[in-house]
Amino acid sequence: MRSGFRTPRGLLIVPLATCGLFLGFAAMADAASSLRIELKPLAEQQDPNETSENNKWDVSNPPGPTDVVHIDTREGTWMSLDVSPDGSDIIFDLLGDIYRIPIAGGEAQALTEGVPWDIQPRYSPDGRYIALTSDRGGGDNIWIMDRDGSNPRQVTKEDFRLLNSPVWTPDGQYIAARKHFTSKRSLGAGEIWLYHVSGGEGVQMTKRPNDQ
Repeated sequence: MRSGFRTPRGLLIVPLATCGLFLGFAAMADAASSLRIELKPLAEQQDPNETSENNKWDVSNPPGPTDVVHIDTREGTWMSLDVSPDGSDIIFDLLGDIYRIPIAGGEAQALTEGVPWDIQPRYSPDGRYIALTSDRGGGDNIWIMDRDGSNPRQVTKEDFRLLNSPVWTPDGQYIAARKHFTSKRSLGAGEIWLYHVSGGEGVQMTKRPNDQ
């Protein structure tokens, strides 16, 4: 694909420093190519006098001041992509956002933007919907949205393990995903679970030993 595209985005940074734990945020601040990045001691994130409800973490709205850093890129690595069932376009993730580009090349259109980390887009068999992995609810879960990126809704609500790598069933009624956890191996292991697109607890398809 030789046609270039312009997709400004930033990375989520969580470095450790000798003076304590720091938490970093990065997100597109406007459509022109601006990013906001924040690095702040974690201890300053919470007010002990606030209620737990007011203290609820909002991925899309991190607390504290932000700075603007400009990042432009025409290349990417470690990207996931999928071709639409009608063969007209390609959807892909780049630095935590989902984009669509004509299969013949051209300009990429952002389908998701902002702080949440959205990856692994997959078209439904009829091409009307896109399944993806997103942390917009707090941790990695499976979401679906309309083909144009509108109307996002959460399918899984896992609050302990991570869910990723969604795959549609041929009838478009279910999504299989990997429930990710750490085992004795150095790399993460996982189990396959099946979920109805409307949500629910899911059905375990494979089982593996884990240390959690």
